[in-house]
Amino acid sequence: MSLPQYSKEQCLTSYSPPISFWHRLTRLFTLGLPPAFTAQTPRNEHAKATRATAVGRAVPKYYYDQATLTKALLGMWDTSHQNFDRIAKLHENVHVSGRYTALPIERYAQPRSFKDNNDAYIEVAVELGAAAINEALRKAGLKASDIDHIFFVSITGIATPSIDARLVNTLGLRSDIKRTPIFGLGCVAGVAGVARVPDYLEAYLDHIAVLVSVELCTLTFQQQDFSIPNIIASGLFGDGAAAVLIAGANRLATGPQIIDTRSIFYSNTEDAMDWNVTSNGFGIVLSPDVPKIVESNIATNVQEFLAANQLTQADIAFYVCHPGGPKVLQAFESALDLAPHALDVTRRHLAEYGNLSSASVLMVLEDTMALLAQHRPPAGSSRLMMAVGPGFCAELVLLRW
Repeated sequence: MSLPQYSKEQCLTSYSPPISFWHRLTRLFTLGLPPAFTAQTPRNEHAKATRATAVGRAVPKYYYDQATLTKALLGMWDTSHQNFDRIAKLHENVHVSGRYTALPIERYAQPRSFKDNNDAYIEVAVELGAAAINEALRKAGLKASDIDHIFFVSITGIATPSIDARLVNTLGLRSDIKRTPIFGLGCVAGVAGVARVPDYLEAYLDHIAVLVSVELCTLTFQQQDFSIPNIIASGLFGDGAAAVLIAGANRLATGPQIIDTRSIFYSNTEDAMDWNVTSNGFGIVLSPDVPKIVESNIATNVQEFLAANQLTQADIAFYVCHPGGPKVLQAFESALDLAPHALDVTRRHLAEYGNLSSASVLMVLEDTMALLAQHRPPAGSSRLMMAVGPGFCAELVLLRW
């Protein structure tokens, strides 16, 4: 059987580009460059219907008040560190009343290798991650099979296969699920994740994605490190997980709309916050300059971001802010000239849980959504989600109820 032969002219005249091609070409020349090609523009009309549908959280079964934790740490350090009053004062100054821990408190006093801690991280991360996702699904009235993409963020352990892969098996997620594990963003990863998920959902308007954060900060505790950052971290950080279900524009969903996002990178500040990775694990590096960086930059960042969305700070009643610690929160309040109660939800979370790195701000989002469900704000009310983290960098997300 011979195939029909066509001339070059016939091939050129018979090809008909799809309608979407002509639509995009017409839009390009009649309206200018589309939003994807411009640097600082709000998201398109589809992304404005992307919604944070539900948030679930999970915490370990071990909980201790701050006094008990401080006493236990002093017992671990009793032969090596003499300034016990200094340690107790630093723990008091972080304004944390208690924290959840991945392991029972007596386990932290035992010699533990990097492998010991990382093995515990994998086991507990899968358990808590699955529980947080199930809680979010329950709230949204969805099934595990409804999830099309899982984003996973963490900085307190490593795993290959990654934790998200293990969650696919644990929860029985679909075999065609897409996965995006993200490591290294630290405290900013909760907001960064909420910002990156809509980027994906702009291409898949019918999809449901879940952002999962699991942070087991206590497993990074360095027993032989007597530096001020490590002592502060031993009083500030706790353990927990959170999961946010985010629905594409074509899905019928409730919850705040994700209107716009912005990333800010502060050049030449990479030493402000990072891990010093040694044979003993992750050692925290925390510069006293962090609050100064925030206070010097965040007001301009926020004002420019809001202006791009035809808003001012007067339009933002409350802030969904990562509870980085008292000094960081004071820097936010001072720079933005916030009202006395603007960060109440954040401060309450800090007191009850401590700093859970990337998971904290997602729990603050959950608490904010619950609060506004009881005291419904006027339609179109805006809230600003924000966090800072290693890089040094900031992430902003504009939410609308």
